[in-house]
Amino acid sequence: MTDPQALGFHYLIELYECNSIKIQDSPWLEKLMSDTVKRSNSHEIGRVFHRFSPHGVSGVVLIAESHFSIHTWPEYGYVAIDLFTCSTDTDISLAYKYLVEQLEAKRHSITEIKRGLNLQLI
Repeated sequence: MTDPQALGFHYLIELYECNSIKIQDSPWLEKLMSDTVKRSNSHEIGRVFHRFSPHGVSGVVLIAESHFSIHTWPEYGYVAIDLFTCSTDTDISLAYKYLVEQLEAKRHSITEIKRGLNLQLI
């Protein structure tokens, strides 16, 4: 996260074989994401979460630095999380480790995408 040419850093997190009870509990996930924001040295400014019927949750925590979002598929034990920040002070590694641990993911991956690199071409 130290590329001076990037305007932002977008992390795509894939979590597999998660605790299916936790990942369909919207209030618990809302608190988890809020706690993740705090742990990562980011600053929450709002949030919206929705539980789907019969299962699944989507939620977004708006942060001063951009946003953190989560989408769950309890029937598959799968969770997709996006962490997008425009700050080099956000501790993504801490956030990632915390989410893997709390969601009890047996397999997981993270991909970084640097955003806004080609502005000089516009």
